[in-house]
Amino acid sequence: MEKKSSTVIGGNDLTKRRKFLKHSLTAIGGAAVLSGLPKGLGSLAWAAGGSLETTTAKLGFIALTDAAPLFVAEEKGFFKKYGMTDVQVIKQSSWGTTRDNLVLGSHNNGIDGAHILSPMPYLISAGVVTPNNLPTPMYILARLNLGGQCISVGKEYADLKLGTDATPFKAALEKKKASGKPVNAAMTFPGGTHDLWIRYWLAAGGIDPTKDISTIVVPPAQMVANMKVGSMDTFCVCEPWNEQLINQKIGYTANTTSELWSNHPEKAFAMRADYVDKNPNSAKALLMAVMEAQMWCEKAENKEEMAKICSGRKWINAPYKDIIERMKGTFDYGTGKVVENSPFQMRYWKDHASYPFRSHDLWFLTENMRWGYFPASTDTKALIDKVNREDMWRDAAATLKVPASDIPTSTSRGVEKFFDGKVFDPENPKAYLDSLAIKYMS
Repeated sequence: MEKKSSTVIGGNDLTKRRKFLKHSLTAIGGAAVLSGLPKGLGSLAWAAGGSLETTTAKLGFIALTDAAPLFVAEEKGFFKKYGMTDVQVIKQSSWGTTRDNLVLGSHNNGIDGAHILSPMPYLISAGVVTPNNLPTPMYILARLNLGGQCISVGKEYADLKLGTDATPFKAALEKKKASGKPVNAAMTFPGGTHDLWIRYWLAAGGIDPTKDISTIVVPPAQMVANMKVGSMDTFCVCEPWNEQLINQKIGYTANTTSELWSNHPEKAFAMRADYVDKNPNSAKALLMAVMEAQMWCEKAENKEEMAKICSGRKWINAPYKDIIERMKGTFDYGTGKVVENSPFQMRYWKDHASYPFRSHDLWFLTENMRWGYFPASTDTKALIDKVNREDMWRDAAATLKVPASDIPTSTSRGVEKFFDGKVFDPENPKAYLDSLAIKYMS
């Protein structure tokens, strides 16, 4: 298979692509808390299942609605409820910055954990995206949400009314390229969820995301501005930026990513392994606070308050009107298509949204192998064993007295089906890879 360079993923081979990951990502980076402890708080020892080793933690987030559990945990006093009285939830300018600050750790003015793209703890733990390939061990403690991302396209393609089928996009892109103009697809971090969703969508439509279109990296909050000036033809990102694109009449939503893979895993709550190993009870307290916040976020009666919290300057700093409708499940695609109570809306707790299924981590690793970010020889089981801490989630769930119906009986969600008929069986990931026509594996 011919391998041509992408203007950002760069290089004529996988080695150069990995060099980009190691060196170029660095360039990308660049509340009212309830006073006192909530009523009903028992001893700190009870809250965390043991005495807290520390009450301090620094957690990063990107300005996206799937970071809402962290905003809510602070705003509603859940961190304090579980004894974590000195938690800082700190905005990061990009996923590259998040990566950099996790590598530093709070002891070097970085952060201890973060709202993060689910594949990133693996990329960081394996040293794939860290300076000099030095691993920074990470743990995934919970998934933060299912779905809720979108793929948007510019208004110049309004006549196509693109949806899940990207096939009509191919001819339009070829025509634009033939005129001498560049064609770009934007995502937020190589190997991250948005990169994988847009690559999957394009490839399913016969568009090779490595040679037919240039893949560029743009921080989430800068997507709309870049689309406005014509920097890209399509992008994948979380809300509120897809809704804002429509409200500013710059483009439209082709699909929500749960239309590609129903209730797909998305962001994670992850922490540096050394923080968790040194402070297991404090880490559990943080996890319990986040899980309770996820339950709060899922309730329909809390959506308006959650949207107001998210819109605040400290958090997303975006208009309430750009957040509320999709948060409530109403999707105006900007093409005349409007879906009420969409089955593809973001889930924070329902449908086992919080549980970090090992099978989902396996898909992320498999898809990263598909695009050459991880070598095909990667020992996925060993890596998942190191990073995935579903055991901590189950321990926290037991302490929180989470109903049995909300606790999965398996660490695998089973066979996953995609919109284009492809099937991922976690018992046979090779069959999935073999079924894919477009891939770049080492």
